[in-house]
Amino acid sequence: MTSAVFFSFITSLFICMALIPPLQLNAGRWSFMDLPGERKVHANPIPRIGGIAFGFAALLSIFFWVPQDPIIAPVLVSASIILGFGIWDDRANLNYRIKLVGQLLAIFVVVAFGHIRFEQIPFFYEQEAPLWLTVPLTVVFLVGAANAVNLSDGLDGLAGGLAFLSFAGIAYLAYLSHDLTVLVLASGFLGGLLGFLRYNTYPAHIFMGDAGSQLLGFSMGVLVLLLNDPARAPFPGAVGLLVLGLPFLDTLAVMGQRLVKGRSPFIGDRNHVHHKLLGLGLSHYEAVIVIYAIQAVMVGLAYLLRWQSDALILTMYGAFAFAMFALFIATERRRAPWSMASNGRVLSDTKLARAALWLSDMAPRFLAVVVPLFLVFNVFLPGQVPMDVGYAALSLFGIVIAGMWFMPQYRSHFVRGGLYVGSAFLMYMGEQSDIPDIWPVYVTKNSLLALIALLVLISMRFSRGNRFQTTPLDYLMVFFALIVPLLPEMRADMPTLSILAAKLIVLYFSFELLLHTFVDRVKQFGFLSLWILFGLGVRAWL
Repeated sequence: MTSAVFFSFITSLFICMALIPPLQLNAGRWSFMDLPGERKVHANPIPRIGGIAFGFAALLSIFFWVPQDPIIAPVLVSASIILGFGIWDDRANLNYRIKLVGQLLAIFVVVAFGHIRFEQIPFFYEQEAPLWLTVPLTVVFLVGAANAVNLSDGLDGLAGGLAFLSFAGIAYLAYLSHDLTVLVLASGFLGGLLGFLRYNTYPAHIFMGDAGSQLLGFSMGVLVLLLNDPARAPFPGAVGLLVLGLPFLDTLAVMGQRLVKGRSPFIGDRNHVHHKLLGLGLSHYEAVIVIYAIQAVMVGLAYLLRWQSDALILTMYGAFAFAMFALFIATERRRAPWSMASNGRVLSDTKLARAALWLSDMAPRFLAVVVPLFLVFNVFLPGQVPMDVGYAALSLFGIVIAGMWFMPQYRSHFVRGGLYVGSAFLMYMGEQSDIPDIWPVYVTKNSLLALIALLVLISMRFSRGNRFQTTPLDYLMVFFALIVPLLPEMRADMPTLSILAAKLIVLYFSFELLLHTFVDRVKQFGFLSLWILFGLGVRAWL
């Protein structure tokens, strides 16, 4: 089970990342360019080939690694239809009626040949819902899901990140229900999306286009229907609404607003959630992170409410929707006192802005003192360093010092290697040691780390110029690194690994920030990495 899931993910990841460069190079010649427009936030033409890359990657990976299951052929055929019509649309800008024909054709395949439809409908409970109700409901649901992601695709990395969170939720629910087929299907899309987001997160170098957005929405809808099948999963039907999350909710709200105003629900406007967040004064970067957080909450609710009744889930869904949109209505005419531009510069002249400028200069300077102090302190903490760790540390010590001396053009790379590996050894040995149980040592160690985390956050939030900048993808990966090991169904030792991962993430961000800010001090940071490695090596012999 584990191998199929892993290889589905990793195969899709590598295929996607291999396809993107040649597709990106030929996008202009093949007329796959997204041009700036009234409702778009980018100012230059950008290739929309991401959907082709991760679509082919996911479907090929699934084809090779998914287990034998009668639903696979209809799912792959229907997904290929959606992808084909999406590619056609990205090149020719199809009328929505033609796109609808493609979606209905794909839905016909999964319903007629895969027998995939709503098996449970809220409030029917133990009685089977009639076909005259479930089939039309399935059609409406899948059309809505296919277009929901497309409509939410308004900012760099937004639709891909939202879909990544939804597929992760689907994968985990499939894992809980021991449904290997759905788990491998979701893993294939997760791998392709991760490869795509490497190029799509803010600032984006490629877009997914309609080929990608419609494929993601349709595939999520199909997998939610599979989780709705009592023969495959024991979860209530309404859980799917929470798994699909914000794109589906946002689509319902926006289309409802258009109908109330007497307009066509298919004509675009600037009433989506991301437009509202930008209108509140948030930057592109900040709006994406906020929406990621909302989506993570909704997927988390799906997990927490997976054993509850449809009535409770729908009540929570409605309450969440009401609270979110009421907040937007209450604040949409107000702007934040200051916001961050795309290059990280504070825009206003308020006292808060001037304080932000001061913090942007002082935080890295404090960080340059606290980080070495923390690492030097930790060298003396491990009670017993194993001999294999000592040998590895001394070997790396030799490599780093040779690289710094004989290859100065690559000095920063050797310094990074020493800092990354050395700090990983330090943190791991620190977690295994009994010395930090002494409260003065424990308090000192964790206070220094908390101070580093605070300084890193301040530095990243208020950084200017060419200093190290994070992306929404960084936060997404950090979120998964910290949350997944803490899930109750994971192994007992995973929470410790989660704490270790959190500490290393803080340190690695601090290293990158310092190396980007103090370019002229690379040699000094190199001496710090050598001290760590040498100290570990010596302690292994004591």
